[in-house]
Amino acid sequence: MDNINQYCEIVKKVIAYYAQFKPSHGDIRLDTVFDDRDRRYALMQTGWDRGRRIRGNLIYVTIRDEKVWIEYDGIEAGISDDLVALGIPEDRIVFAFLHDISQTAS
Repeated sequence: MDNINQYCEIVKKVIAYYAQFKPSHGDIRLDTVFDDRDRRYALMQTGWDRGRRIRGNLIYVTIRDEKVWIEYDGIEAGISDDLVALGIPEDRIVFAFLHDISQTAS
């Protein structure tokens, strides 16, 4: 269970890192959403750009089955390298946004 708590802290650290960047255009706010009870973590964008409403996830990660599931990754370079650099083993990361049955947890 200690690994799971460590994974949660690493995911929050990575999301908080990306939350500090201001989008290059528009009036867009970045909000972190950390749900430790259900182990769901997100970086949300909300605001206006060129007269259009902007809202949605930039990052959405869940932790279950002792793995880190990247449900959505809207960061240009992706967050998996950040997660690995901070201590999450590659074999504990699942790219849930890819349709590949071999990546599902057993």
